[in-house]
Amino acid sequence: MQDLSIKFMTTKSKIRTLGNFQGSLTDRTFLAIREAIMELNFLPGEIIRKQYICNVLGVSRSPVSEALAKLRNEGLVEVVPQSGTFVSKFSMQDIIEGAFLREAIELACIEILASKISEQQLKDLNRNLKLQKVLADTDDYQGFYQLDAEMHGMIMDFTGYKNLAKVTKTGWVQVDRARQLLLPIDGRQKEAFQEHQAVIQALEKRDVKLARKKMKIHLNQLILLLTPLEKEHPHLFENS
Repeated sequence: MQDLSIKFMTTKSKIRTLGNFQGSLTDRTFLAIREAIMELNFLPGEIIRKQYICNVLGVSRSPVSEALAKLRNEGLVEVVPQSGTFVSKFSMQDIIEGAFLREAIELACIEILASKISEQQLKDLNRNLKLQKVLADTDDYQGFYQLDAEMHGMIMDFTGYKNLAKVTKTGWVQVDRARQLLLPIDGRQKEAFQEHQAVIQALEKRDVKLARKKMKIHLNQLILLLTPLEKEHPHLFENS
């Protein structure tokens, strides 16, 4: 796997300003810190210094403390008495369980969708797919990652079940964060694009069995890639 130290060094501890987010002061503070954690700008195991965040975001300690409490509930930070607040390390068990949940839901979704997908929904998916190709060809890792998430979100939304996204977001959070380790891998974006393309082509054929098969192949690739990470980056994982 490609050495990720350069990525970490150049993005470490960067937080986007509150103007990039919506909601109350606490909500925007929460979203800013959460994004930095999810994108590995704060690495697993790294201490989060409240004063640093206060200085960068221009807020008092109160909204920062409230935001960190919400992040603790999500399992993204942990408070160690007499030591401070740290970004939670990865747990391979949590990653495997999250992937299991996501696969069960998405395979069910793709079966439902393949039997009833509309032409407009296919157009929306293909529009997303075309943008994916552009970003994959230009090695825009973060841009591709966002479109990837958008495509999977559309597949769930198109089923008509409005609460699926909430369920998967909760169970998928640790997988989503760990996926950031895969972004700099040469060629992975192009491979993922091809897997997405195969899924959408199966949907175009209204072939339920083929759509399920192609989605399962795609989701299984993620686990195959994530599993070795514990040995390759032991300092980022629990009990390593």
